[in-house]
Amino acid sequence: MEQTPTRIALIGIVVENSNSVEQLNSLLSQYGNYIIGRMGIPYREKSLSIISIAMDAPNNVISALSGKIGMLPGISSKTIYAKTTSAEL
Repeated sequence: MEQTPTRIALIGIVVENSNSVEQLNSLLSQYGNYIIGRMGIPYREKSLSIISIAMDAPNNVISALSGKIGMLPGISSKTIYAKTTSAEL
């Protein structure tokens, strides 16, 4: 059986509304099997947080998570992809 190729991606997240943090954490927990690393930086002087999420997942999974994060109020996100897929490695 052929395995679905995965991609390495980084989702950058800026949290400006702390009311959405619980929803964000819930989403990240749902996709936890695909997350290979997470770093959060509180920027107290500006009252926001910066989070980076590294993933290894099929493209549709990365897109789904990124889209759901982007719909949360007060949260901005951007996704970048590695140029190679897991099938090429």
